[in-house]
Amino acid sequence: MDVLYLREAEIERLLTMEVALEAVESAFRAQATGRVVNHPRQRLHPDRSVYFHYMAAADMSSAYFGMKLYTSAPAGVRFLVPLYRADSGALLALLEADFLGRMRTGAASGVAAKYMARADAAHVGILGSGHQAPTQLEALARVRRLAGVRVYSPNAERRRAFADKMAAALGLPVEPVETGERAVREADIVVVCTSAKQPALQGAWLAPGTHVNAVGANFPQKRELDAAAVSRADRIVVDSLEQSRDEAGDLIAPFQNQPERWQQVRELSQVVAGKFPGRASDREITLFKSNGVALEDVAAAVRVYERARAEGTERMIRMWEA
Repeated sequence: MDVLYLREAEIERLLTMEVALEAVESAFRAQATGRVVNHPRQRLHPDRSVYFHYMAAADMSSAYFGMKLYTSAPAGVRFLVPLYRADSGALLALLEADFLGRMRTGAASGVAAKYMARADAAHVGILGSGHQAPTQLEALARVRRLAGVRVYSPNAERRRAFADKMAAALGLPVEPVETGERAVREADIVVVCTSAKQPALQGAWLAPGTHVNAVGANFPQKRELDAAAVSRADRIVVDSLEQSRDEAGDLIAPFQNQPERWQQVRELSQVVAGKFPGRASDREITLFKSNGVALEDVAAAVRVYERARAEGTERMIRMWEA
C-alpha cells in the first residue's frame, strides 16, 4: 500500500487560513447532526518530563477518520496525523502536524468569534505572543474587520517582535503594551494564549460586550482566567464538553463548588448549527474555552490531503508489503 507523506513545508503551502476556517466550521456543523464523532484527548505520562498524547475523530459526511499523536518533552513537541478512509480502513496519508495544529486552533477561535463576538468588534487584546498567537490573530482578521491590536507578554523584546511581524502580515496597527490590563481594557475581542499556570486574565478588566477566546490551558491544574472572568461570562461555549470536564482548568476550578454550572456550558457545534445563539445582546460577555479537539485536526488534514492529491503530490511511502 502506498501512503502519502506530507512534510511541514508542504502543509504550510497547502493550508491557508481561509481553508482552515471553512474546514473547521464545516466539521462543527456536521458534528451537530451526528455525522462527526470526536474522541477526547488521552495522555500517557511514562516519565516526569515526557507526555504521549492521542485523540481521534471520524467524519462520516466526508468518509474520513484519523487521529493526532504527539509527544511533548524537553526536546520539543512532535505532531503526527494519520488519515484513513472510513469506508475501507485504508491509510491514506501521514501528515507532520505542527503548523496544521496551529492553524486549526486559530481557525476554531475564528469560528467562535464569528458567531459570538459583536458584529462591530474591531479591537483585539491578546495576552501571549508565542507559538499559537499568530494564527489566532490571522483568523480573527478573517472574520471581523479589525482596526487595531494590543499585545502583552512578559518578555518585552518578544512582544515587540510579535507586534512588528503581525502588523506587517495583517496590515494593521499592532501595539506592544506593558501590562495585560492595558492590552485588555477597551478590547472588543480578547485572546488568551499563554503558557501560564496561574490566571493571566482578570475578569475586572473586561468591558460589557467583550468576547474572550481562551486557548492556552488544557490541563486541569492550569488556568489562564481568574474566577471573575468566568463568572462574568453570560454564556460559555467549549469545543468539547466531555474533554473540558477532564482538562479545562479554567472551568474545572471555578465550577468545583458549583457543578451545576456545567449545565450552562454549550458546545461550539450547537452554536455553528444555530441550535444555541452565540450571544443575545451587545452587552453580553461571551467566552469560548478552546481545548483543541481531534475533529479540527481531521478536518484540516482532509483538506490538505485532497489539495495535495489534486495537484499531484507523489511523496509516497510503501507499507505492509507482502
